[in-house]
Parts: sequence; structure tokens; C-alpha cells
Amino acid sequence: MRKITILFLLPVISIVLWGCPYDSAYGIDETALENIDENLLGSWATFVSKPTYDQQHVEDPVKIIFSKNTDLEYNIAITGYIDELKPYHVITNDTIKGTAYISTVSGKQFLNSFIKGRMYIAEIKRDKNNISILCLAESFTVKFIKNSKELRKEIEFYYKVAATPRYDDFFVAKNLQKVN
Repeated sequence: MRKITILFLLPVISIVLWGCPYDSAYGIDETALENIDENLLGSWATFVSKPTYDQQHVEDPVKIIFSKNTDLEYNIAITGYIDELKPYHVITNDTIKGTAYISTVSGKQFLNSFIKGRMYIAEIKRDKNNISILCLAESFTVKFIKNSKELRKEIEFYYKVAATPRYDDFFVAKNLQKVN
């Protein structure tokens, strides 16, 4: 009976985890190695399209604020209508706060965001005056990552073989524009 229960729960758990942002105990680098990009400092805003249960899309404003913590690390604050994140226990007073640093893997920049004891990895894309923060989906790897070197290696492999990277739809902020 226990085997049947496990076989039934395994696909259910897989589906639930498929929709989560990738989080880890490790960043791509063990510590920040690259200087902060001063062009990222300030407030960035966009509207985030969120799917609803009735196949509609709702757009809500989101703002990401980057400030200098050290020469290698940012303080970040994410505000907006982000009620979907409440189950993850990362929101304090309608704001997600943490620190972040940049890592470069295979010519792409990634933001290693440390929030509430977990590291979230997001690709940063730039387009003229806009940036996009694209959180990797939990399903980008099936391996159990044991350290930063393994995470870096897995991201390099993933971007080499994936036709298009898999991002978490609920945790993507596209076309952020700098605001005052």
C-alpha cells in the first residue's frame, strides 16, 4: 500500500515543484566576485502579467530597488502586488528584501539573490534602457546540487543544451524601466 501511495504522490509533487522558482543553499559563486554594476542602482518598475485560474491574465505593478551594500553586493527590495509569494514566507510588510550579487556564466549575467535564507538564481537581460530579471524554474535541473561549483557547471550545461531557457512564469519581471 505504501508503494502505491508513493507512486501516486510522486507525479503530484513533481507537478507542484515544476512551477516553483529555483532556490538553493548555494549561489553560482561561493561569494561575490564581480563589482556591482552601477547602472543597476536605483528603482526599476514594470507590470507583471500573472496567469489566473480562469485562463485570464492580470497585470500588477512591481518595483525592484537596487542599492549598494558593498562594492560587490547589492541590497534589493521588491515591492508590488505580490500576494502569491506569501506562501513562500519571503514577504515582510509587502516587500521582499535581501542581498544580491552578479555572476557571469557562459557569457550571461545572473543575479544571485539571497532572500530569507535561500538563494534564488535569475538571468539578467539588458535591452537598451530596460532590464529583465528572469528567475530560473525549479525544473532547470534534476540534480541535487551540493555546492557552488556544481551549480555553475549545471547552469553552463543547461544553457548549452536547452533550446530556450525555462523560467518561472510567476517570478519573471520583463522590461523593467528605471524610475525615480
